[in-house]
Amino acid sequence: MPPKVKFQKEEIVRAALKVVREKGIDAVTAREVARELGVSPRPIFTYYDTMEQLRNDVYEMAKEEYRAYVERGLADPVPFRAVGQQYLLFAREEPELYKLLFLTKPGSVSGGAQEALAFSQDLVRNSLMDFYRIDENTADCYYRNLWLVAYSFATLIVTGENFYTKEDMSKILGEISLSVFKAYKEVPGLAEGKADMNAEFQKLIGK
Repeated sequence: MPPKVKFQKEEIVRAALKVVREKGIDAVTAREVARELGVSPRPIFTYYDTMEQLRNDVYEMAKEEYRAYVERGLADPVPFRAVGQQYLLFAREEPELYKLLFLTKPGSVSGGAQEALAFSQDLVRNSLMDFYRIDENTADCYYRNLWLVAYSFATLIVTGENFYTKEDMSKILGEISLSVFKAYKEVPGLAEGKADMNAEFQKLIGK
């Protein structure tokens, strides 16, 4: 009889996820994952024909780890503010997973930043629509603009070059959030890309 497989598929993916957390996605090899499990590489190939397949499952598990952070933010009395805080917390606590989801070029493993943005929008869209009383398009545009700011902070965090304090980042995110929301509420057609931007700037200059 063939030897009994010791590990289940999820255990192998979790071991690979641990390798990513410590060394990045490029370190996910049969040898590294087997070392983490304390076995030979053979059990890995009971479930996977290629390491690319395993890396794809690791990517999906990393998305679920990120989802947990977002859902904790959505449970807050002020959900969108808390989601932003959780986003930056994810970057601080899980820098390699953040890089995998948001800083890896689209390819066989990662869908890249655009896919990660779409995934994030799907998670928060309904909450934004309900809390701020805005339509789907405005919610997506609003989140996109705020995400771009948060993405800049998170990139500084995971590259070890962040020179802003938590208080600084919270203040800047608050200012941008209020400005964008006020603009979408008060400038007709802005979220749809139909506003006369020059005319709106002239109104502000003339005040």
